[in-house]
Amino acid sequence: MSEIVANQAERKNINVFFGLINLAVAFVVVSGLWFVFLHPNGVMALYTPMYGFSLLVAFVASIVLISKVTDFYPFAGPSLGTVSWGLVRTIAAVVIMLFLVYGFFWGFIGRFGITYFSPYSIIAAGGVGAEIFNARENASTAIVYLLTAFLWVALTWSAGFGQWPWVGVQRGPAALARIGIVGLLSTIAYVVLFHPHVCYLFFPAQTMAGVEPWWSKWAMTSSAYYNLGLLLSILMWVIVSDVLWEGYPWRIVDRKGQGNLWRGLFTLIGTFVLGILSFMALLAAMNIFWLEPFEGGQYTDAPYFRYLHAGEISTFVALAAFIVKTYFGNLVNGPNIWVRAALRTVAAAIGGTLFYLFYYSSLSTFLLGKVPGIAQPEDTPLVWTLLFLSVVLIQADFFAGWPLIRKEK
Repeated sequence: MSEIVANQAERKNINVFFGLINLAVAFVVVSGLWFVFLHPNGVMALYTPMYGFSLLVAFVASIVLISKVTDFYPFAGPSLGTVSWGLVRTIAAVVIMLFLVYGFFWGFIGRFGITYFSPYSIIAAGGVGAEIFNARENASTAIVYLLTAFLWVALTWSAGFGQWPWVGVQRGPAALARIGIVGLLSTIAYVVLFHPHVCYLFFPAQTMAGVEPWWSKWAMTSSAYYNLGLLLSILMWVIVSDVLWEGYPWRIVDRKGQGNLWRGLFTLIGTFVLGILSFMALLAAMNIFWLEPFEGGQYTDAPYFRYLHAGEISTFVALAAFIVKTYFGNLVNGPNIWVRAALRTVAAAIGGTLFYLFYYSSLSTFLLGKVPGIAQPEDTPLVWTLLFLSVVLIQADFFAGWPLIRKEK
């Protein structure tokens, strides 16, 4: 009952009209950032698309690292106000993003460990396609894959395992421990789900470094977009259950609300099942519109595009879920968790549909300078979605919802 009262109190602090204004402002901010950093005719034109994609995944991963993995350690305390802490955390996320891409991947791992994580190491190694644009796109693809695995593991751990098994441990050691376990599990997930594909991006294929993509026989493609789309579909349910369903049904096995082994396994298996079901449903819907894909097909007939597109649609819904929570106080806050969870999910699905229609409209083509049409190899809506998501997450997590939510002192 106390959780219901808390949700209703937060709901009263968010006026739907001001939520719409905030959403409009956020859209303007995202459009401005897109023009400066990503627009093909903008200032920096980083949307190539994989290079800009890797930077944005790294930025979202940095936000999640600070807010979910380390629980804001050491970026929290009474010494600074909400806005001041928000600015400090945002700057920290930018610094971590730059370090991850240019320091950790390009400068360290790609130089001393795995060649394909650095475009300069790829060029130095020589071979077919060893020039800066292709090399940077290939390195960026590997970074996108690894950090997507990190986001999946980090958010699943936060929603399920929570503080377990470090309940009662000081924040610093607990944060370092979570970084270690999330990093280890992310690496394992990447090696199995994505590494084989990256090894086959080069000619000749790096057969001694990675096995032949094990999913190619039934997926009709060697592309790891198969795993990327599935992982994003699963991640959507992790987000929806955490922000819209208030942790249910996973928290049924967690009386203290701190996370435990059983809740973590329940969350992992439950979201995996839901992700597979929605992934298959989206693929079936595409078959209705575009007929069956076939190996070697191009554009909408390509199997790899269908898998990626399922993940793109799921990410639109995930973005809408965060907006429903952050800007509209989750809309429905009645006494029955199952009713309000269902209605919120419907709202997120509608929001995701609206984002989909916008992105593939002529207005989006004009504003974003993107390639018109669906299934263009030079375009993926994940980049725009992640940019929008980063703005929402910064306001929600780093600024504690300010100025929509003002904490009473």
